Amino acid sequence: MQQVPAVQIDGITLSQSLAVIQYIEETRTGHRLLPADPKKRAQVRMISDLIASGIQPVQNLYVLQKIGAEKVQWPILKETEGNLGILELTMFTFYLSMADICLVPQVYNAERFKVDVDQFPTIKRLNQTLLKVDAFKESHPSCQLDTPAEICT
Repeated sequence: MQQVPAVQIDGITLSQSLAVIQYIEETRTGHRLLPADPKKRAQVRMISDLIASGIQPVQNLYVLQKIGAEKVQWPILKETEGNLGILELTMFTFYLSMADICLVPQVYNAERFKVDVDQFPTIKRLNQTLLKVDAFKESHPSCQLDTPAEICT
């Protein structure tokens, strides 16, 4: 498939973030990334899909290099902000979820391409909170061995 992220796990190769996350959720024990409550689970999936289908494609490095980051419109962040604002108190404040895993890399990319994330206070607040979690610190793009020097922090 030649796509990233890709993971070889249990004898198969998976790509696409949500497919990888959901496979791990369904085959591993420990902290659950989807709430047990069906309504909350659907909300987490909704936010995850919104991020993966709405934000990530416009942050694709190939797209940004072709048309320029300054020409990309970021209205999907406003929609995400609104949805997170509604759901924040019931879901994300006390429960690390699949949506959080989807959010952090997209905020990183938005900041990298000089999007003013101050206009999205809920997203900014959630991201700052999540970046204090060890798993997010360790997996941050600036901590990876193959991170290009020009984007290391």
